[in-house]
Amino acid sequence: MAVTLYTYRLVLNALGVEDYGIYNVVGGLVTFFSFFTGTMASATQRFFSFALGQGNFEKLKITFTVNLVIYVSIAIISLILLETIGLWFVNEKLQLPAVRFESARLVFHYSVLMFVSTVFTTPFMAIIIAHEDMKIYAYVSVAETIMKLILVFFLIYLKGDKLALYGLLSSVASLITAFIYIVICVQKYRECQFKQFYWNRNLLLEIVGFTGWTLFGQLTTVIRNQAITILLNQVFNPIVVAARAVAMNISAQTNQFANNFNVGLYSPIIKSYAANDKNGMYSLIFNGSKITFFLIWVFALPLFLEMDIVLKVWLKNPPEYSVLFTRLALVEALINSVSLPIGTAARAPGKMKLYEMILGSIQIAIFGISWLVLVMGSNAYAVFIVAIVINLIMFVVRLMIVRLLVGLPVDLFFSRVIFPLSLVILLSAIPSFAIYSVRPDGFISSCLSMMASIILASISMFFIGINKSEREKFRILLMNRVSKGFKAV
Repeated sequence: MAVTLYTYRLVLNALGVEDYGIYNVVGGLVTFFSFFTGTMASATQRFFSFALGQGNFEKLKITFTVNLVIYVSIAIISLILLETIGLWFVNEKLQLPAVRFESARLVFHYSVLMFVSTVFTTPFMAIIIAHEDMKIYAYVSVAETIMKLILVFFLIYLKGDKLALYGLLSSVASLITAFIYIVICVQKYRECQFKQFYWNRNLLLEIVGFTGWTLFGQLTTVIRNQAITILLNQVFNPIVVAARAVAMNISAQTNQFANNFNVGLYSPIIKSYAANDKNGMYSLIFNGSKITFFLIWVFALPLFLEMDIVLKVWLKNPPEYSVLFTRLALVEALINSVSLPIGTAARAPGKMKLYEMILGSIQIAIFGISWLVLVMGSNAYAVFIVAIVINLIMFVVRLMIVRLLVGLPVDLFFSRVIFPLSLVILLSAIPSFAIYSVRPDGFISSCLSMMASIILASISMFFIGINKSEREKFRILLMNRVSKGFKAV
């Protein structure tokens, strides 16, 4: 997270606010089509984990081959769509400065290349996650992050069009990462092979049926995020888009711990359902939702309070509106964090129609209402307010649907998750805000304020957020880690 945030600072300084906004608008068009990859990633992980939970290796081999065929088809279709309809949209519809138009076109082509490489990477990444080899996933992720930082240093010192060069370097990083994932999986997992072709038409239909509605859900999510970015570009200017990009980047990096935790949580939940261990699945959902929130809260609270100084230190000259945008984006991330394990549980039975149809329709409403409030003359931050309100509604709806799909006891969820989380928020946010309001101006006092909020959040989470047995488990785990550390020394 630290390296990535520093990388964003270097990129923003190298490109400038306007070019950074252009990159996010043009690259966002390609991201708009990433719902293909997101949908298939969910399907791949679900079916791999289900086969592993059943201990069925033959089904695992067939699942890999079927998914590989589907991914190749997706890559070809996406490439055609992006280089025809997508390129037409860039040429005819985007509001871009005339002097940067050719560079924007190059960025679009490089983004398409990045997307295609990601398509091929996804099934291999899903295999790693299904096997719960999180150390491999972590090492490759760290290597990818460091590689991107090195490439940005090249960007600073290379001469030429910085915008086009950044697109090229980003695509190179994506291709290298794809190659690493493929080589690791082919070497490590028997099911990842190209020598023998396995096929099962019924499994293909099952995967397509599962992903059909998931595709709709992913599409609506992309509309909500990327189409709003394009909407802000059309209504306002690239500087507003750059401010939103800063906000979304910080929110995403703060969310990184939670997302990675849920990557590891996905497979155990599916395996528990496949083994008919409902109580084990419920325990994973309850504890997963709490820990996911904690992993964001411990960063979100100090960032929310000291966002002004953080952005000035990080970016030197942050775009206008970025402080407010980022604070609102953090609130939205906190709401969504509690829902991540619930969404995983919804995918366990493989019946996605009701879940995706209802939640996808609500996601579309976020974009529709955002467009309406902007047309009525609202400020740009209104799109974040709309997202926060509707995400609260979506959280309640998601709980009701998952109760229907897997029998999740909602009353226990509120007593074991929502109630302790509410106490943690109150007991850490109120004193942290009091310290922030009386601290003197200055960098040192801001750092002390952030440290105090992290300590208050951690104490509240440990003594209020988790129960006595969970604290004892944490103590034993910590002592074992310390003991192993001393033995290693």
